[in-house]
Amino acid sequence: MPFVDIRLAGNATREQKAAIVADVTRSLVERLGKSPAAVQVVISEVPTENYGAGGQLIADRAAVSQDIGPPRGEDANAAVTSR
Repeated sequence: MPFVDIRLAGNATREQKAAIVADVTRSLVERLGKSPAAVQVVISEVPTENYGAGGQLIADRAAVSQDIGPPRGEDANAAVTSR
């Protein structure tokens, strides 16, 4: 039984989370031949003031990026672990 743990920095809407669950489930069905009923997905939302990357809180990075535009390079705002 695949178990996928997704952590998001910040919040997503219910519709966005439903779409993520559907996409991840579909991918595991297609790629691993798993039954959709066997795929378990957990989405945890981490407040941006409780998550840091590159030596800086994501909340602080977001405040700066609003002043200068979107960040470049890797997106450290989401961590995905699949077991």
